[in-house]
Amino acid sequence: MKPFTVLPGFVKTPPGLEREVLRGLPKVLLFGSLLLALPSLIARFWSLEGSETGIAMQITTVDIYVISLIILHWTVVFTVAIAAFIVLVMKGPAYVADAYPLEDSDEPAAFVTRLGR
Repeated sequence: MKPFTVLPGFVKTPPGLEREVLRGLPKVLLFGSLLLALPSLIARFWSLEGSETGIAMQITTVDIYVISLIILHWTVVFTVAIAAFIVLVMKGPAYVADAYPLEDSDEPAAFVTRLGR
């Protein structure tokens, strides 16, 4: 038997929303990351008042928040990609399982009798 024999008579499920999600994820990843990076760029060009140390501290704080939001965004996009890929695979063809020889017997096996079943 071949390793991946398709189950005869199986009808594949038509593609659905998962393909649209997978096609749109690169755009979401790119534009979402750019959109989340905007506050960091704005903080550099916005006229901030205070000492140089205070301004640097504010910019650093904004950068930390932006980096954490970008990492969260990437994690969410990656999780959605995994879910859509799983749905895509599950809608694929069904495969025939390996044959499992069944020993038909009138009496239970010796180890089952010792367990008291």
